[in-house]
Amino acid sequence: MKITLTSKVQIYPNEDSRIVLMDTMRAYRDACNFVSAFVFSNQTLDLRELQQNLYYDLRDRFGLRSQMAISVLRSVRTCYKARDARSNEWSCIRFTKPQIDLIWNRDYSITKGFFSINTLEGRIKVPLENTVFPNGKFGTAKLTFRHNKFYLNIPVTMERPDISFADINCVVGIDRGVRFLTTIYDSYGKTTFVSGADYRKKREHYYELRQQLQQAGTSSSRRRLKAIVQRENRWINDLNHCISKALVEAYPRGTLFVLENLKNIQKTFSILTTKQGYVLEKWPYFDLERKIVYKAALRGQMVIKVDPAYTSQTCPLCGRRNKQSRIRNKHLFKCTACRYETNDDRVAAINLYSKGMQYLVQSGESMPLFGGARSIVPDAMPVLECPF
Repeated sequence: MKITLTSKVQIYPNEDSRIVLMDTMRAYRDACNFVSAFVFSNQTLDLRELQQNLYYDLRDRFGLRSQMAISVLRSVRTCYKARDARSNEWSCIRFTKPQIDLIWNRDYSITKGFFSINTLEGRIKVPLENTVFPNGKFGTAKLTFRHNKFYLNIPVTMERPDISFADINCVVGIDRGVRFLTTIYDSYGKTTFVSGADYRKKREHYYELRQQLQQAGTSSSRRRLKAIVQRENRWINDLNHCISKALVEAYPRGTLFVLENLKNIQKTFSILTTKQGYVLEKWPYFDLERKIVYKAALRGQMVIKVDPAYTSQTCPLCGRRNKQSRIRNKHLFKCTACRYETNDDRVAAINLYSKGMQYLVQSGESMPLFGGARSIVPDAMPVLECPF
C-alpha cells in the first residue's frame, strides 16, 4: 500500500535570495494565467496541443526554464480538471498568489539542511527548517509565500505492507454525522459518542458572522471575511485531525474500521434551509475519512467503505427494516417488531459493525474472540463520552 504525506517546512532565504525567489514565483504565476486564458478561449486540455502552442512563448515571454514551462502547463491543466470534477461550469481560472511547482531532482533537492531550487537566475541554496522527513519517494513540491514567509510543501510517498484479513482482530463501525460527529461501536461491545454540539454552535456563529460581513460590503469587511474563512478552515482541519488521531490510537494493530460510503451525501441537503445546509454540507466528511484512512494504514489497520443504505432503519437485533422505526426528531430508534429501543446513530454504527463482520465472513477469514462473545446485547453496552 502506498501512503502519501505532505510535509510543510519553512525556508529562510537571505535578502538577495528572497528577491530571486519572488521574481521566479511571480513569473510562474503570470505564466499560469497566460496558459489559463488560452485554455479558456480554446477549451482544450490536451497536453500535447498546449505544449505545441505555448511552450516557446512561456520560455521567451516569462524566462522560464524548460522544466518550469512544462510544470506550468500541467498545473493549469490539473486545476481545470479538478474544477470540471466539481462543476460543469466552464470559467477562466485566475492565479493570484505567487507560487511555483517543483519537480524533485530537477527543480529542487534537499541536502544537509539546505533547500536547492532552480530559479530564473539559476540554482540557489536556501537554509531549511530542521525537519525529519519520512523515508519514501519525494514528489512534486509547491513553494508558497504567506504572511511574509516562504513555505515548502513536500509530498512523500511511502510503502506500507498491506493488511491481510487474517491479521484482523477487531472490527469498529463508525457512523458520521453532525449531532454526533462520530458514533463508534466496536468488537469490545463499547459505544462511543463524539458530540457535535460545540461544532454546530461554532459553525452557526461563523455563518452569522459571514452574513454580516457580506452585507457590509466594504473593503475592510472583505478582508475580515477572508481572515474568517481561513480561521474556520484551520479549526475544522485541526478538529478532524484530533478525531482521526484519537480514533486510530484507541484500537490495536489489525483493527478493521468500517465507514459509510457517503459519495452521494450532497443529495440529502436539498431539503434543508440555508443555515442548516451550511452547517451540514460544509462538514468535511471526506477530509475526516481521508485522515482516518492514512493514519490507520500507518498503524497497521484497515479501512473499508460499505453501502450506508438503511443502516439507521434496520433493527440490529431482529433484522427487521422499517422506516417508521427511526424517530428523527427525537434521534431515537424503536423497532416496530421487537420494540428494541436506542439512539438512532448508535443503531447505524452497530449495523456498520455487522457489515464489517459479514465482510470478514465473505472473505473466508475468522476473527479470534476476545473479551467474551460478540453477540449484540444492547443493555450490556456502556456509552462513553468523547475522549478529547
